[in-house]
Amino acid sequence: MMMFDSIYVHIPFCAKKCNYCAFNSKVSHDEEISAYVDALTTEIKTLLTNHPSLTTCYIGGGTPSVLKINQLEKILREINIDSAKEITIEVNPGTVEEDYLRNLRELGFNRISIGVQTFSNELLRNLGRIHDYMTALDTIQTAKKFFENVSVDLMYGLPGQSLIDVENSIEFAVAQDVQHISIYGLEIEPNTKFGKMYAAGKLILPDDADMYDYITETLPRFGFERYEISNFAKVGFESKHNLGYWTGAKYLGVGAGAHSYDGKIRTSNIADVATYIKKIRAGENVSEIEEVISRSAAMEEFCFLGLRVVSGLNINSFAEKFGVDIFEIYGDVIDKNIKLGLLENFNGRIFLTNRGMKFGNVVFGDFLL
Repeated sequence: MMMFDSIYVHIPFCAKKCNYCAFNSKVSHDEEISAYVDALTTEIKTLLTNHPSLTTCYIGGGTPSVLKINQLEKILREINIDSAKEITIEVNPGTVEEDYLRNLRELGFNRISIGVQTFSNELLRNLGRIHDYMTALDTIQTAKKFFENVSVDLMYGLPGQSLIDVENSIEFAVAQDVQHISIYGLEIEPNTKFGKMYAAGKLILPDDADMYDYITETLPRFGFERYEISNFAKVGFESKHNLGYWTGAKYLGVGAGAHSYDGKIRTSNIADVATYIKKIRAGENVSEIEEVISRSAAMEEFCFLGLRVVSGLNINSFAEKFGVDIFEIYGDVIDKNIKLGLLENFNGRIFLTNRGMKFGNVVFGDFLL
């Protein structure tokens, strides 16, 4: 039986589909959600039989908080979380109240990630979110009654957003005394409402360079150290689950559209919820091989993922893993990006500079073999 470090559980349901969202999620009804939870617990039971322990568990979506507490309890019952250091659930304002948050803590969740996105009511309406500014503040403050590890998601580069909007959102988030803030630039995906508007020339996006600079310069001044391209945390509150992804940990993904990685092979589950449920009920396999990681692909991933983290990639670890000096493979690439001010080589590690973080995708492209 394959051993995994972490488990990701996908809940593909939302109260409303947001205008920018390309995740595998949908608005559904109680009957389908109940059938999905049954299928999900069957998959977990099949894959985690006799699995000794997991380091982290992450329930994401979608909006996991559209599930009832007894449904979440049913899912956790099949996962051995006793030794897990971090058990995270994503929630959205407008889907949780005090009793629900208290029950989440009692179930064993010790970290909560709240999808705020912005504290501007106008921008929230534009995004298609179901909550407003006051609901977001109330959700954060209520969550803090039960959780010592609260994370907030924010976005920048939104249609109609100004630098002042970003400054206000950062100010509000910091004032809530949370432990972790994730910042995401809006990406326009083809099959979303925003994607269709953009293709039709009906969506105007702001220049987000100043927004990015403000965020990355301001958060560290309030004790939120950047530890990954999009993530900032107070000391000791970095996401253990996500750090596992970026450091090559083995993870199991369960649920419709979830991905798994065992160190050599990446698999993905069927994304369609109805098909997923049908196959699980029939005792059929719901995952397929997405990619067998070749030696060159493994080298690329080692570099991409290592460079996402502020501490960078370890030169000796590359040599131990692949039996070759990193400079034999990537010497020219590293030298080029050092000269451009995008990379640094110091104390046995290669890492992105602040400027390199801003143009990370350009640097990552250079590491394709």
